[in-house]
Amino acid sequence: MDWGRFAEQMASMARDLLAQDSVDATLERITASATELVEGCDAAGILVLHDSKVETLAPTHQLVVESDLLQQRLGEGPCFDAAHSSQGERVFRIADLTGLQQRWPAYAPQAHDLGVGSMMGFLLYTEEQDFGALNLYSHKPGAFTENSELAGWMLASHAAVAFAAARTHAQMEQAVTTRHTIGEAMGILMGAHNLSEERAFDVLRRYSQEKNIKLREVARLICERGGLT
Repeated sequence: MDWGRFAEQMASMARDLLAQDSVDATLERITASATELVEGCDAAGILVLHDSKVETLAPTHQLVVESDLLQQRLGEGPCFDAAHSSQGERVFRIADLTGLQQRWPAYAPQAHDLGVGSMMGFLLYTEEQDFGALNLYSHKPGAFTENSELAGWMLASHAAVAFAAARTHAQMEQAVTTRHTIGEAMGILMGAHNLSEERAFDVLRRYSQEKNIKLREVARLICERGGLT
């Protein structure tokens, strides 16, 4: 493998990731980069666990979705394990699933039927938190080498930082939008009912609690309707 060329590609990918304008676009670029840069990779996706439910993000092929759903249904599998950061491996490489029926007795043969020959997975994490697992698939057994694993690990390291940055940016944008909407809603209430700023916010808060609706949603409704009714 030409590591000099790979380093150039990684640097280009890192800049490209930071240039994306949304979390979804960042994730799609991550998984597309995996198929472009990691030798042997036919498909990639990011698996996130919500308790025992899986969410597949930015899959490049239907095989990724089918594999994740199979692991959810069976409650076992390498990607399922990797996404459990508290008990999973940060990196795994499986040359041939047919030799691992003892570890995943239900998943291994059914994954083989789906067309999975070999797999790799990398936990996406920073010092602050885990984000799920980047999973790479090949239709061929033995497709992933030690070089493939190293390349995947380097890509996943960049991906985790980009994922964290994109999500933080999205959260900040949402917070700014929410503050603006709440301020606009308070202005509507203040003008319509001759309320002080404090009283207008209290009306919003009380309505939110009584109706069990998030404050930002109450504010949005007021802005759309011109009031609470």
